[in-house]
Amino acid sequence: MPCHNQQLNTISSGQEHPMKQVRFANSSSSSSAAAAPDSEPCEAPIQPASPENLGPQLKLLPLNDQIRELQTIIRDKTTSRGDFVFCADRLIRLVVEEGLNQLPYSECTVTTPTGYKYEGVKFERGNCGVSIMRSGEAMEQGLRDCCRSIRIGKILIQSDEETQKAKVYYAKFPPDVYRRKVLLMYPILSTGNTVIEAVRVLIEHRVQPKHIILLSLFSTPHGAKSIIQEFPDITILTTEVHPVAPTHFGQRYFGTD
Repeated sequence: MPCHNQQLNTISSGQEHPMKQVRFANSSSSSSAAAAPDSEPCEAPIQPASPENLGPQLKLLPLNDQIRELQTIIRDKTTSRGDFVFCADRLIRLVVEEGLNQLPYSECTVTTPTGYKYEGVKFERGNCGVSIMRSGEAMEQGLRDCCRSIRIGKILIQSDEETQKAKVYYAKFPPDVYRRKVLLMYPILSTGNTVIEAVRVLIEHRVQPKHIILLSLFSTPHGAKSIIQEFPDITILTTEVHPVAPTHFGQRYFGTD
């Protein structure tokens, strides 16, 4: 059961605790560079984007060394597929747990085995998952591990060979999806076009954007901005906003690279 007391780093300029920044290899200080004038120049690493201007709809998991290590292993081209899947599943589980924290719950009272009355909470019914095939399917098991009986729909979107625009080829949801809170699963937000098309399909099925929570592992600034501009009421939950997204994720996870 997710802890509802855990706070997310909501992206806003007035946040009380500034977001912890990722440290990159070879990003030594200027004094270190001056101490080694004869060393070969190296290309400066691309720094994470500053997402402050993307609004409160974009939420980042609280950054810690565990998440940073998982991000590093997933991005490392020398990582074996076994380690890649293992670390990806761990990161997916963390994102799913935080995604559940965004769902509505109500207070309740239960009786313990010793007869003590305990004041707690329980999730309200009416939630479902929707995965964007194929890479989104990698996140389904993480959601089922947390919610055993949750219903999961699917959307298949591919780029048209002639126009290169996202095109919907398949969509299947629970019949009452319009009454539910939707956890939309897609691990990598690069351009945002695929997610935008998926949200349009959900809207066609009478789902309100404010009831959609997009679960993602990595996002580019452009991808997140495009989605938020198109649907200002949607919530995006991710672990990192960075100009370079690991677009190889689906191929590595399913072993088709």
